[in-house]
Amino acid sequence: MSTENSLYKILLVDDEQDILDFLSYNLKKEGFQVYTSLNGRDAINIAKKEIPHLIVLDVMMPEMDGIDTCREIRDIANLKDVMIAFLSARNEDYSQIAGFEVGADDYITKPIKPRVFISRIKALLRRYAPEQQKSAEIDLGGIKIDKERYCVYNKEGLEIAFPKKEFKLLSLLASKPGKVFTREFILEQVWGDEVVVGDRTIDVHIRKLREKLGDDYIKTIKGIGYKFEF
Repeated sequence: MSTENSLYKILLVDDEQDILDFLSYNLKKEGFQVYTSLNGRDAINIAKKEIPHLIVLDVMMPEMDGIDTCREIRDIANLKDVMIAFLSARNEDYSQIAGFEVGADDYITKPIKPRVFISRIKALLRRYAPEQQKSAEIDLGGIKIDKERYCVYNKEGLEIAFPKKEFKLLSLLASKPGKVFTREFILEQVWGDEVVVGDRTIDVHIRKLREKLGDDYIKTIKGIGYKFEF
């Protein structure tokens, strides 16, 4: 059990008590503070009171489904930065797109093995690491990004050359490991108002990042965008 994990609050929301009990048990074994709710409305009230670091939210629930719950949470000022991961048996592209469009940070499909679930949760919570929030240098699985000096170093400590746009794209994706960045958001943040830009431009830059870093770090989320994992 990690004492570091005890710093994090996780709210589980699902209309099936068995699933809540199962996930809660495994998260508590890892030391996390866990809260549970059987419906979206109660989940919002708990979230307002506890301000969790992460909400794991089922999509299909009676009365108020996960999409509406997520949308309402994102409209509450002090909950805008809370991470939200959908956990659903629905794995269609349109369900995942709907989740990301209302502000989800990840979409996890059921069934999922406990160890894999815990791994996904920890990956999401890494973005709360104080060294990533406060330091200009990000250390991600052996890759180091120095945002002030515009330098990237591999596991052997050797510098990897990145043109400005590639560096900005890498820095954006690595700023929040596990978070899915949509193509629209990437275009806005990296290219801004530049005119000659399209999906093909992003694809080319992603391919160049993978050529230099390897294929393990940047994951494609079909029809949505990309995320950084380590």
